[in-house]
Amino acid sequence: MRAETILPGWALFFSDWELREETPLDEALIADVVEGLKREFAGRDLSADPVVQAVRKLFRQAGTDPTRYRPSFEALARRMLKGEPFPRIHPAVDFANCLSLTWHVPCCVADRDKVVPPVRMRVGSPGETVESLRGPFPLEGKPLLEDSHGIYSTPITDSRRASVGPGVKNASFVAYFPEEGFDAARAEATMMELIIRAPQVSLAGKGTDTLS
Repeated sequence: MRAETILPGWALFFSDWELREETPLDEALIADVVEGLKREFAGRDLSADPVVQAVRKLFRQAGTDPTRYRPSFEALARRMLKGEPFPRIHPAVDFANCLSLTWHVPCCVADRDKVVPPVRMRVGSPGETVESLRGPFPLEGKPLLEDSHGIYSTPITDSRRASVGPGVKNASFVAYFPEEGFDAARAEATMMELIIRAPQVSLAGKGTDTLS
């Protein structure tokens, strides 16, 4: 999956997945990812991380305050650092969250059968909203991805229309990296290291793709 256009400063990392099982993700995998996050941020704040700073800068450039509308990585990481339980949603979503905690960037997974190209990245317009899993979400000044049917992902929240749930077999994954310092080969290698421990998920087609 590729986006036709992209906002300056972003690098999108795409991967098509096949969902082979709906069994829960391995507890040991999740524990390792969460403990790794805690070690990384022991004695320092999330805001000191250069990747977090770069994503926040891109939010501001788009026109939104990242302390009011937090990038999804930050929202999840704050909960993990407080000792809250890892949110179990769906194996594919849980695996995407593990990648997010590892890379320090927002990640989205959508039902690939409901994402209809062309896909493009842009900034939300005044008055635009998307029906998220928590209700209507305002999009003005926020980076987003849309397909031919409308918005399906943002680095803050995802749409209800393309959400992954029981019975979904094909998923479209995207990670919202800042272009500065992005290493596609390293990102792919990290994903492959983790996917070996997640039999629920396998790569489909050509595997990964990037756009920056």
